[in-house]
Amino acid sequence: MSVRRYLLVLDMDLLAADEQCDPGPIGYLAGRQEHEACEVAVLSLATGQPHLPAMEMLIFAQIGRMPLAPPPDPGVSAAAEHRMNRAMHYLEVIGCEASGIISDEDPVKAMRFETRARDYDAVILATGRLGGSWLARLLHLDPVHQLRRRWGKSLIVCQPRPGHDAYTPAS
Repeated sequence: MSVRRYLLVLDMDLLAADEQCDPGPIGYLAGRQEHEACEVAVLSLATGQPHLPAMEMLIFAQIGRMPLAPPPDPGVSAAAEHRMNRAMHYLEVIGCEASGIISDEDPVKAMRFETRARDYDAVILATGRLGGSWLARLLHLDPVHQLRRRWGKSLIVCQPRPGHDAYTPAS
């Protein structure tokens, strides 16, 4: 039996993503697992780190000083680790071999770094933070379109079922 490798990108609980999305990551992988073994690397995003507001950056640029970044929030990394561990457990229950990675990079950078380091057959996005602005989506410069150019049909995007307020990509 062949083994397919997946990168699962999460910034929410895997069960919540599976409930809200069509296709749900667990359902999708369980269906694939029936036909071929799967290895899943869970990339858990710790992207809730505080960032300086754009206006503050502009003010500091005008006076020629570099602002100090706020200290990282250790709770965000702990939440990402907890999310990753739970996801790995659920994936192992359905029969997939699972490993985990935590990143505090923005989702596109984190995915690019990980997919350059290792080979994956497909990437599954279960994240609500990739939408981009309406203008970026219109011009196909949003993160999903950037990733779709690289991955094509091998990019599986979690889309909300009717009545759920999860991530909605532009096609």
